[in-house]
Amino acid sequence: MRSRIFDFAWALWTALFAPVIPLLWLAGSPPRLVRKLTRIWARGVLVELAWIVGLNYVEQGRGHIPHEPCLIICNHQSTWETLAALVLFPDVAIIAKRELLRIPVLGWFLRRSPMIIIDRSDGAAALRTMIEEGAAALADGRSVLIFPEGTRRCPSEPIQFKRGVDLLYKRLGAPALPVVVDSGKFWGVASRRKRRGTITVTYLSLIPAGLSLADFARHGEQQMQAVHAAASLVE
Repeated sequence: MRSRIFDFAWALWTALFAPVIPLLWLAGSPPRLVRKLTRIWARGVLVELAWIVGLNYVEQGRGHIPHEPCLIICNHQSTWETLAALVLFPDVAIIAKRELLRIPVLGWFLRRSPMIIIDRSDGAAALRTMIEEGAAALADGRSVLIFPEGTRRCPSEPIQFKRGVDLLYKRLGAPALPVVVDSGKFWGVASRRKRRGTITVTYLSLIPAGLSLADFARHGEQQMQAVHAAASLVE
């Protein structure tokens, strides 16, 4: 019941932003203002999630976040981290699938934030888009966030990077910040149900720029898997 009430409140909160779209469009859809409103929207969703469902979050190791923009690599277990990233990393450019643009209201804001939207069915073009728009975001002082597993995975599955994340790291030439979440224990991949509890967001040691493709992938996977495995043992 709490999950259903939250879904209704989420839809209502999102609908409140619809009247703002024509005003932003007339103003030329300024990216900074659009991103600010998107963060307000995401923060509101997290507040609703905490009040209605009782699902909160805590952060560990926030001191590892660098002052300069970087490539953020985060495991993907639920919708939660996509929402939370907008709050945890102000002005972040999230690499997101094109299907998200079909969501009413939210799709408009994501396109103009702007996020890095890719078509996952076209591997070469998707990688080119990630590299080109990722470089532009870094030059603009924005970090780039990617879910290296490519899609949401169950908490019981090990962390494994998809091919292309290592190439993105190499071409961007920026350090990478590994982030591990255990959101799947409370908001599953195939379920609309949300459970009461506390999601842990863990920031790990920065991976320096300039490693080989193999060293980057091995270091990132091992570092994230160690935290992921430990979290999986705690219910």
